Amino acid sequence: MKYTEEHEWLRVEGDEVVVGITAHAAEQLGDVVFIELPDEGSTVSKDDEVVVIESVKAASDILAPLDGEITEVNEALVDEPGKVNEDPEGDSWFFKMKIEDLSALDDMMDEAAYKKYIG
Repeated sequence: MKYTEEHEWLRVEGDEVVVGITAHAAEQLGDVVFIELPDEGSTVSKDDEVVVIESVKAASDILAPLDGEITEVNEALVDEPGKVNEDPEGDSWFFKMKIEDLSALDDMMDEAAYKKYIG
């Protein structure tokens, strides 16, 4: 997995990248109560706001980590947003996207670098 400074994780599955938030981010947010996901088929650019997530503590936007097309969203999170707190780095992914160049992931942090980043 790769990680961003915005506390997102990315996992390559075939020709797609699965995107979610880290356990650290979920912990900082507190109990998640609402999630708005992007539309499947939409094209996004790096740093576009693609997911709205609200918790009992705050509301924040999840940014697109790369340029690409949203190919699938995790509809289960719309009905049960609290799942993000239960399994943020597993079943509670937000969306899958197809990107032009998987080598763009090479510039992102690996797990050891991310752990150092969050201190």
